[in-house]
Amino acid sequence: MELGLYTFADVNPNPSRSKGAEGAERLKHLIEEIELADQVGLDVFGLGEHHRPDYAASVPAMALAAAAVKTKNIRLTSAVTVLSSEDPVRVFQQFATLDLLSNGRAEIMAGRGSFIESFPLFGYNLEDYDQLFEEKLDLLMALRDEEVVNWKGELRAPINGRGVYPRPLQDPLPLWIAVGGTPQSVARAGAMGLPVALAIIGGEYPRFAPLFELYREAARRAGQDASKLKTSINVHGFIADTTEAAADQFYGPQAEVMNRIGRERGWGPTNRAHFDAARGPIGNLFLGNPEQVAEKIVAAHKVFGNDRFLLQMAIGLMPHDQIMRGIELYGTKVAPLVRKALTETGEGAKATA
Repeated sequence: MELGLYTFADVNPNPSRSKGAEGAERLKHLIEEIELADQVGLDVFGLGEHHRPDYAASVPAMALAAAAVKTKNIRLTSAVTVLSSEDPVRVFQQFATLDLLSNGRAEIMAGRGSFIESFPLFGYNLEDYDQLFEEKLDLLMALRDEEVVNWKGELRAPINGRGVYPRPLQDPLPLWIAVGGTPQSVARAGAMGLPVALAIIGGEYPRFAPLFELYREAARRAGQDASKLKTSINVHGFIADTTEAAADQFYGPQAEVMNRIGRERGWGPTNRAHFDAARGPIGNLFLGNPEQVAEKIVAAHKVFGNDRFLLQMAIGLMPHDQIMRGIELYGTKVAPLVRKALTETGEGAKATA
């Protein structure tokens, strides 16, 4: 099983200094985090796309390209690319370029996005939400499959026999579908034979297991090659030297983010009691000392049979030094424990085959 991290490069939306200075420091820290993740042997780093004042990553491919020249082994993926409001041609070109710069380590994780700011920003109608994603995903897959593209849809001009360059080193360029728990999205990914990444940011994680069963059944019904199907769970959490430190350091920044988003979406406010329940054995937060987090990752793998596990530690205004320590512990303590446990059960070889 691949182990990695993802983030949206959170910044203070109301900084005491200029937003430019705030963004510059966060991106500097981001590159340092990716470098360290590579150095300690983690497998994947994902960077999500947002178009809001509380995030610095509106162009993941560009930030990942900066990291590509400073890393050697870690895979670099969007987490996610909001494909519905993007131009698939430019997405393909950006990530093909990233693939060349990284010597074949780029991936695209495409999704609808959890926010809608990008739709009016780029001139799209929210009434076309579903059709935009379906058409653009179809075009992106055509771009992966053929150098010279012939494609026609309803919401953009057709492409008639045009070549799209550069071509990536990987053939095909890896493409995952990111979902937030919608059964239709999971089933579509399975029917298309594409890997799926499931975000679990609330509730007890075992209740999401039927979605992967639906994914695999949809793939089977569509005649997809089961060996090409891959799954990831993407969760919130944090690792520190002690359980108490992990909880105390992570609670404030994570709660602030969840409450801010909750006010926009009509969720009730969170509190420390909710937080502490969520870091229990089957809660959605993967948080604690290295041994606890490793044990929970292995337990979740028994439930999901997932090929990848991505942890979001850099959420909200987490101090950079705490994030760096968390990454160090993840790579040097947690990852070896997880890999050893999965190897002993035979699951490690199965998940990475």
